[in-house]
Amino acid sequence: MDLHLSKAEPSTLEQETIDAAFGDLVGPSSREDRPTRSHHAGHDARARRHLLLPVLHAVHDAVGWISEGALNHVARTLSVPPAEIYGVATFYAMFSVEPRAPRVVHVCDDVACGPYGGEEIITELTDALGPEGVADADTGEACWVRSPCLGLCERAPAVLHQRTGEPDLSQAPATPDAVLAAARSVDPGTADAADEVFADTRVSVPQSGRGARLPGGEPLRLLRRIGVVDPESIDDYRAHGGYGALRRAIEFGPTRVITELEDSSLMGRGGAAFPTGVKWKGVAGAPEHPHYLVCNADESEPGTFKDRVLMESDPFGLIEAMTIAGYVTGSRTGYLYIRGEYPLATRRLLGAVESARARGYLGEDVMGEGFAFDIELRRGAGAYICGEETALLESIEGFRGEPRNKPPFPSVKGLFGKPTAINNVETLYNVLGVLDIGGQAFAEIGGGRSTGTKLFCVAGAVGAPGVYEVEFGTTLRQLLDLAGGTRGDLRTVLLGGAAGGFVMPENLDVPLTLEGTREIGATLGSGVVLVFDSHADLTGTLRRIAAFFRDESCGQCVPCRVGTVRQEEVLARLERDAPLGSRETELALLDDLARVMRDASICGLGQTAPAAITSALDLGLLDRPSRSRENGQHADRGKVPSA
Repeated sequence: MDLHLSKAEPSTLEQETIDAAFGDLVGPSSREDRPTRSHHAGHDARARRHLLLPVLHAVHDAVGWISEGALNHVARTLSVPPAEIYGVATFYAMFSVEPRAPRVVHVCDDVACGPYGGEEIITELTDALGPEGVADADTGEACWVRSPCLGLCERAPAVLHQRTGEPDLSQAPATPDAVLAAARSVDPGTADAADEVFADTRVSVPQSGRGARLPGGEPLRLLRRIGVVDPESIDDYRAHGGYGALRRAIEFGPTRVITELEDSSLMGRGGAAFPTGVKWKGVAGAPEHPHYLVCNADESEPGTFKDRVLMESDPFGLIEAMTIAGYVTGSRTGYLYIRGEYPLATRRLLGAVESARARGYLGEDVMGEGFAFDIELRRGAGAYICGEETALLESIEGFRGEPRNKPPFPSVKGLFGKPTAINNVETLYNVLGVLDIGGQAFAEIGGGRSTGTKLFCVAGAVGAPGVYEVEFGTTLRQLLDLAGGTRGDLRTVLLGGAAGGFVMPENLDVPLTLEGTREIGATLGSGVVLVFDSHADLTGTLRRIAAFFRDESCGQCVPCRVGTVRQEEVLARLERDAPLGSRETELALLDDLARVMRDASICGLGQTAPAAITSALDLGLLDRPSRSRENGQHADRGKVPSA
């Protein structure tokens, strides 16, 4: 292919970084026998396009931005047009193709952090460093930017420090003084120091620790190792039952494991609730080879942080579960796609993969049992749309994370055009539970289509925010009581995240099951339970949600690309109390926009972008005047209203 490159050349550091990244990635753990798209077939360099995202990460981490010369060098190395490389680099929010300060402070201003200190941090940073995105005038070393949810909602407010040549660091809960100190300090901290911030898992998992129990008295299942096992020790993991499920899976064989999953009625925990056994059976029996496994750890729904907690505190559990999935579906390679805003989880998972590989739990002959399976970690770079399964596949393959049309579904034509099983993190951890107690016993927990236990991310105006594990069928009232009750007078609960819906106080006795929430027009979604008291500014919150979907739309289809913008514009006018025409006209426009996006968008993002707003309209929440959070924001803890 004739590449039309500009005259820009990479710096010595950029060239060395790019060449080293390719050299490290093209090796035994990154086999080049993968099929490629038909229009790329037959070209050795372009067959490595799936390495594009990690290479862009490498140069961005080292230099702080991706220059035109660096883009040219990547294009030459891959024999891919530079316009395509540029298109990928500009797709992700965490990448910059313009020079910027070497330290970038990403401040979460989303629904869980913005009202709980995020805006105060932004005000302080503006005074100290200057406008958003502009390097501070004194040193030119730091700048700040607004960020969507960083997945640290239980520790709100949260910030992420992106630092050139050094590991990224999270701060949560953050204070303006601490954020400024980290941004300006010559030595703002190390990865080890960041680990210490999260050492006390009781903050994120109030149920954690030895002897922790479910509300009914049964032992924890998904969270049982949190706060008990050293997340960096494979020996400690094994001492607490680790790799017992993999041994059992090998004893059963793939067919028996699938039968156990079907008996368990385990549904996917990512929101779509597709039967896991059916998915694995379809991939395992697909005649076309090779097969692939993908773990969707791109947890980006505002208010969601359960997968982050599991990966940070029990990383070997995910590695074991992926190995079982690879064995059962006949996949030699598994991709773990984790969101770029999770630096601690990423470090611990990389360490777990290396430890498992060194001890024979990954590789060409897993546990000496004659099957091969290995894991490659792919770090996202700030794109919520990549949580959609086909957009995630596009991202892994080195393209912009834009959803594909379905059918065909990934189990038939997925990664590199081959049969692919895609599961989210919580689903895979549940597989360990199914093999521990058996499919029939698992199905007896909960009921109906909602079997087993479920993790919920409780945040906002509650006494003890965090991840909670309860059996399906637990009521919302019981869950809120478990989380210490509400602070102040409960106004409403956002269930299921930004793509979910609101539940009013009179519906707190709804059983948290797929069926129960559907009966009241709600959804479990990703497990978000975001609580709002009587001082909450719900119009402002909905405007934030609309802004989130506007930013995160990939722009591929008109209903979503245009609809999310118009939706935010209407809510912004309502927030300012400056409607075009009457308020009723604006509300009717919101309803019309929702109908079009829901019916005509190409993927779940556009289809669910108006969900929370529609829910608020149906419940009359937008008919009330906006309320300031300045007074009563931290009201005394109160109990959930009794029945």
